[in-house]
Amino acid sequence: MVDKSAISKIAIFVDVQNIYYTCRDAFGAQFNYRAFWQHISQQGQVVVANAYAIQRSDDQQHKFQTALKHIGFNVKLKPFIQRQDGSAKGDWDVGITLDAIEAAADVDKIILLSGDGDFDLLLQRARAKYQCQSQVYGVERLTAQSLIDAADSFTPIDRSLLL
Repeated sequence: MVDKSAISKIAIFVDVQNIYYTCRDAFGAQFNYRAFWQHISQQGQVVVANAYAIQRSDDQQHKFQTALKHIGFNVKLKPFIQRQDGSAKGDWDVGITLDAIEAAADVDKIILLSGDGDFDLLLQRARAKYQCQSQVYGVERLTAQSLIDAADSFTPIDRSLLL
């Protein structure tokens, strides 16, 4: 029997590229990870906090990743792949999904920062298999409706979460 008076265990999964581009496109600003962390820390105990990013040899990226680590995130990096046609690849969807499903067995809530509708199945499975609650943070007009619908709660990113 689960003690509901116990402090909630929270797992956070950040689709860094999605959050970066949606905040930039919608607001012309960057997401404030420190303000977000402070807000979430009041909801319970953060037991997993992964930020999924693309590895580039760039001083700004190194500073950003160091800042994320300092806040408390485990930064997972995937190599940046430049295709011959000029497009780029660096998708973390499968990695985020695998880590989140694994964590769902041991936490009360998954918090996903992304607007990507591909994650709707992840949230549905976490709830069905583990009775794990889910909360999505995303830029409202750039977040897939299927993801909003799949989450137990949706928190639109607004100016209070921007730098």
